[in-house]
Amino acid sequence: MARHVRKGDLVMVTSGSLRGQTGTIMRVDTKNERVIIKGLNLRTKHIKPNRLSPQGGIVTREAGIHISNVSPVVEGKPTRVRFVTKPDGSKVRVAASNGQELGVVRGPEAKKSAKSK
Repeated sequence: MARHVRKGDLVMVTSGSLRGQTGTIMRVDTKNERVIIKGLNLRTKHIKPNRLSPQGGIVTREAGIHISNVSPVVEGKPTRVRFVTKPDGSKVRVAASNGQELGVVRGPEAKKSAKSK
């Protein structure tokens, strides 16, 4: 199933405590329907000393945000996304607010050659 956001998209958080903040998507977890946004939703984790990190310490990492709580940003505002199939068979994501193309979901289909008799 096609998602309305992809890795590398500039998105705005539309609900929750981070509402109104923008960032770039680093990773999309399709199984859990969450996205990791660079620099947002930071969480600290205390690491016990082990062989890999003998000192242990405190690590700050980005946590996931549900995919339904983010929207792509077009001209500084969040927008909904439509999927449009072009005449050549390619499928693209289009911003609902102004029709700007956001990205290609599927490329153009190869033309089928005539079957030989």
